[in-house]
Amino acid sequence: MRDAEKRPVDHPDYDSRTLYIPQSAWSKFTAFEKQYWEIKSQMWSTVVFFKKGKFYELYENDAVIANSEFDLKIAGGGRANMKLAGIPEMSFEYWAKEFISHGYKVAKVDQVETLLAKEMRGGTTKEEKIIKRELSSVLTGGTLTDLDMIGDDMAIYCISLKQEVLDDGSNIFGVAIVDTSTSELNLLEFNDDSECTKLDTLITQLRPKEIICEKLNLSAIAIKMLKFNGQKQQIWNNLNPITEFWDYDTTVEKLVESKYFKGEDLDDFSQYPSVLIDYKENHKVSFNAFGGLLFYLKSLKLDDNIISLGNVKEYEISKQKNTTMLLDGITLNNLEILNNSFDGGDKGTLFKLINKSITSFGKRQLKNWILHPLVRLEDINDRFDSIDYLMNTYELRSILENGLLGLPDLERLLSRIHSKGLKFRDFLRVIEAFETINKLIKKISNFETEGSLKRYLKQFPSNLNEIIQEWEDAFNREEAKNDIIVPNSGFDEEFDDSQVKLNDLESQLNQHLRQYKKLYKSQEICYRDSGKEIYLIEVPNKIIKQIPNDWQTMGSTAKVKRYWSPEVKQLARELMEQRELHKQVCESLKERMYNKFITNYDDWIKIIRTIGVIDCLLALTKASETIGFPSCRPQLLDSTNGQGEIEFKELRNPCFLGTKEFIPNDIKLGGKDASKFGLLTGANAAGKSTIMRTTSLAVILSQIGCYVPCESAKLTPIDKIMTRLGAQDNILQGKSTFFVELSETKKILSNATPFSLVILDELGRGGSSSDGYAIAESVLYHLATHVQSLGFFATHYRSLGLAFKNHPQIKPLRMGIIVDNTSRNITFLYKLEEGTAPGSFGMNVASMCGIAESIVDNAEIAAKEYEQTSKIKDRKLMTDELLGLGLQSDFSWFVNKDKYSQLSQDIFTYDEDVKQHALHNVFKLIDTL
Repeated sequence: MRDAEKRPVDHPDYDSRTLYIPQSAWSKFTAFEKQYWEIKSQMWSTVVFFKKGKFYELYENDAVIANSEFDLKIAGGGRANMKLAGIPEMSFEYWAKEFISHGYKVAKVDQVETLLAKEMRGGTTKEEKIIKRELSSVLTGGTLTDLDMIGDDMAIYCISLKQEVLDDGSNIFGVAIVDTSTSELNLLEFNDDSECTKLDTLITQLRPKEIICEKLNLSAIAIKMLKFNGQKQQIWNNLNPITEFWDYDTTVEKLVESKYFKGEDLDDFSQYPSVLIDYKENHKVSFNAFGGLLFYLKSLKLDDNIISLGNVKEYEISKQKNTTMLLDGITLNNLEILNNSFDGGDKGTLFKLINKSITSFGKRQLKNWILHPLVRLEDINDRFDSIDYLMNTYELRSILENGLLGLPDLERLLSRIHSKGLKFRDFLRVIEAFETINKLIKKISNFETEGSLKRYLKQFPSNLNEIIQEWEDAFNREEAKNDIIVPNSGFDEEFDDSQVKLNDLESQLNQHLRQYKKLYKSQEICYRDSGKEIYLIEVPNKIIKQIPNDWQTMGSTAKVKRYWSPEVKQLARELMEQRELHKQVCESLKERMYNKFITNYDDWIKIIRTIGVIDCLLALTKASETIGFPSCRPQLLDSTNGQGEIEFKELRNPCFLGTKEFIPNDIKLGGKDASKFGLLTGANAAGKSTIMRTTSLAVILSQIGCYVPCESAKLTPIDKIMTRLGAQDNILQGKSTFFVELSETKKILSNATPFSLVILDELGRGGSSSDGYAIAESVLYHLATHVQSLGFFATHYRSLGLAFKNHPQIKPLRMGIIVDNTSRNITFLYKLEEGTAPGSFGMNVASMCGIAESIVDNAEIAAKEYEQTSKIKDRKLMTDELLGLGLQSDFSWFVNKDKYSQLSQDIFTYDEDVKQHALHNVFKLIDTL
């Protein structure tokens, strides 16, 4: 077996997508076999469904796959001397979905003419005498468009990436993203560090199903990151440079020559989407990535449907500065916002908690809201005003909920209308859905709404009523339910003319039948259809002797015989041909109707987006009501003083709604006379991580506009939540536990601000005790003194409490426990208390986990001996380091700031407000001492 370039399988450049067929084989093929192998040889790694009459057939290797994977039977002998497995035409979607779910790509080859059309066309050669077939589509897990095959309401992404590595080790990534179900295309280009931090966040947000990249382009860390954060059974397409992953110049040429957009000539770009033009002119790396995507979409026969719609946007990893909170990839995973760490599903996630949207497009919009919580006070309060209004206005809420129930996925259906691939009965559903929306808008127009809801309701197009009424009497709706297009008279002249010809032929046939009944004096004479033959004259046996000899016998039963008279045979043939022509007229009519409908695409999509936002507000309203008691609307504080603050009373974890035993806690970080950082100590399993996660989730809920499960809440809007939780390595990305710890910590130190919430858990335990302690102390001091962030720092280093005993911005906290020294059992109270834990109770935990008592006893002896030497160190720490290392370092800088002027520029890179707060803390520390 060799590829199209005759390279064997073990060749490094072997292309598994193609198959070489020698000329000696081509010369022996039948016309049908040639037709098949011309397609299959270019799609060797794809399962090809070949249309044959009322069946789709799989041949040779594909038949073997069907038999081994799904136990489909291989027909003996097969067709044209090939192994064969077949499925009925009507079950194609089911079987295609099954193959795709097992990781296969599926190609669909359809007949582009009927048997009758082939006969009408004629032909003399063997090739001309077989029905024409063409590749109609290629289906993959990441590029599905048929709604019957998509089992998820959430977007399924296929992304194309191009990476350029700069001299300093940093990266430029160009990304093209497509959701083929909605035909939405997003472009993005960004600079990234050597750790690919932004790429990590992007992939965590999207979780792409399919990746397109240039061979040998992506770095090892980028590849591992894509595989680690992508979906299960991710599909990779490694394209050849230039010839497949098109470069800039080739992409421009292909884009222009494909004529996706109208123009006076090939140099006219006036009708191109503005985002696409901007990236063409200013973002070459991203446009290169678009070239790879464009080639791939062409190979799938999807390019025209998607690109020509012009639904091109710029993707934002984090929204415009100062408008939304940044949740990076690490935080999204650590807090289990979209997917849990157990099985990658949504059970126990924040998204699962609030995903109470009614419509599919509303659910996708809600996910976007969770990824980008609001930051501006007025935006958050506007959303809360709407939630409060909906909670107290039952009549409006009931009208909205009933109006949204039953709405189909209009965003995806609109894309299918543009591609002309939508069944007409589904087009009727779209029309009826927009009519429902129009009635809904009229019903709620008299309500005096509040907040963001009021603003969104004003965004409906003013001409909505007119564009809906245009389709009110366009076609017969009863026939449309059966997928039959019958436009009302006057809607389409070509259809009307064709219908007149059909009616005339049917009228002539009926006239002949009446004549036969009268001539042969029998009312039992009638027309019957039998298989491919239509209008057969059925005659009872008692009068067959009267039938003329020129009538052609077409069949019989015990009681009747069927004939074609010469005139009826001629008319039946003409009727069959006219029906074939009428079918083509109907197909073109559907295309014309869809083209007319899609001219108002901007209006339709605006309506869908607005309804989606209303659906999100209803979802947040329902989530706020069901989040448990007590719950409250958070009070958002102004941040003009340059300092952050978070305060929750009796806060519970929102994702543990059904757990009555969950212990609430008070959280206070920042604000007047309160420390910004909580230094958490205590036993394992006491609840430290839960407290930190609960606080973070409560902040996110507050800033997306959802009530919080607590008695009271107030906070300044948080610009970033940055986390470093748990001790884990990352084998797929080639990182050790300690490397992961410090890599995540470095990102926090580089990006945290006074309005960030920082969560650090067990920092430093991946290294030796001395190294880990030094790192933990320096990081905590820097965050609390210089950066001035809010946050928690959980640790088992008890000495940290002594080092920061007098620090005004660090408060010692612990999780309450009751210890039984006799049995070594611990009762966890899960209550947050002030003070430092007396120990980490490792021996107790070891005993509770079932480790043999003899081992624990010996360990306790060793621990006591170690503790004696540790007490000497602690006394030294208390006497010699009342001025902690961080404070000594800052004091040294102040004294020698001229000597270290360059160093000072590196250290104090924050704005003036932050510098002043840092100095204030240093002096306050000295005053305390």
